[in-house]
Amino acid sequence: MAFTLQIGDKAPDFNLCATDGKNYRLGDFRKEVLVIFFTCNHCPYVKSSDEKTREIAEKFIPQGVQFVGINSNSNETIPEDSYTNMVMRMDQYQFPWYYLRDEDQSVVKAYGALRTPHFFVFDKHRKLIYTGRAVDNPLNTDKIKQNDLERALEEHLEDQQISVPATNPIGCNIKWKGKDAHWMPPDACDLV
Repeated sequence: MAFTLQIGDKAPDFNLCATDGKNYRLGDFRKEVLVIFFTCNHCPYVKSSDEKTREIAEKFIPQGVQFVGINSNSNETIPEDSYTNMVMRMDQYQFPWYYLRDEDQSVVKAYGALRTPHFFVFDKHRKLIYTGRAVDNPLNTDKIKQNDLERALEEHLEDQQISVPATNPIGCNIKWKGKDAHWMPPDACDLV
């Protein structure tokens, strides 16, 4: 059995607090397509590519795509990834997505996110249709050659089969809590 969700798997439910102070479950997001991505406050891959993610979100939100970021990183390991800092970051940048806190790390384990950022795209039935990176160069977005997330969304919205349904995410390792602090998924290097 693979650690991370596989194409065709159903999105696991969750009940998480967002930076707006409200709790959200999977069923609260009702758009035709749902992009859930595991992200955080501190990762240089996230920080360098957030504006590219914003650009993709702003392009596809009007087409019925909803974006939800989830921060599962331990703030014991990286204090910058705390809920308070998430709220401050959203206030500062006004990203066009919900930003949820996975404090006990149960959601990141259910989805099997390997890095920050790691994107999961679900269709209207909440079956996984794409997983992996958004772009091929999140550290230097001026040098992007492949925008995998945008291609997957375009293909799906045009009722085409997704040509590349899985890619390896590029980013920082998930920062685990306590006894799991040095844990790595068994197949972290074997996503595709």
